[in-house]
Amino acid sequence: MAEQVLKLGIPAGSLQEATAALFQRAGYKIKFSSRSYYPTIDDAEIQCLLIRAQEMARYIEQGILDAGITGYDWIQETGADVVEVCELVFSKVSRGPVRWVLAAPEDSDIHSVQDLEGKRIATEAVGLTKAYLARHGVNATVEFSWGATEVKP
Repeated sequence: MAEQVLKLGIPAGSLQEATAALFQRAGYKIKFSSRSYYPTIDDAEIQCLLIRAQEMARYIEQGILDAGITGYDWIQETGADVVEVCELVFSKVSRGPVRWVLAAPEDSDIHSVQDLEGKRIATEAVGLTKAYLARHGVNATVEFSWGATEVKP
C-alpha cells in the first residue's frame, strides 16, 4: 500500500518566515533552501511546496495541493472553490489581519470612492476591486499590477 503524503502549500516570499515560525510553535521545523521550491519539514507524511499566496487557492482547487496557507482575500479574488479549514491570524510583522485600503495623496481630488469615476486603478486584486467599484456604482479602468502598487503612476 502506498504511503499517503499531504501536499502542503507554504506561501513564498514575505510570509515564508512567519509561516515557519507558526509551524515551529506547533512543534514542526521547516527548513528553506534558496535553491529549492521544496522546503523540508520534520514529518515524513508532509511534503511542502513554496507557492505564491495569490496562486495557492487555485492549486488546491485543481488538486495539485491538498492544503495550503493563503489569505482569504486571495480565495475571494480567484473565486476558487475551496474549504476554509481554520483561520490563522499571523503576518510578517504583526498578529493583526491584513486590510486592503483605497488610498490617495492627501492633497488629491479623490476623497471618496465616487471620485474614482473614469480613473485608472492599479491593483493586485483586480476582481475584488472591480466588485467594490460596481457595488458603489463607479466606472473605472482596473488593471493588474504586482506589488508596490502604491508607487505606480
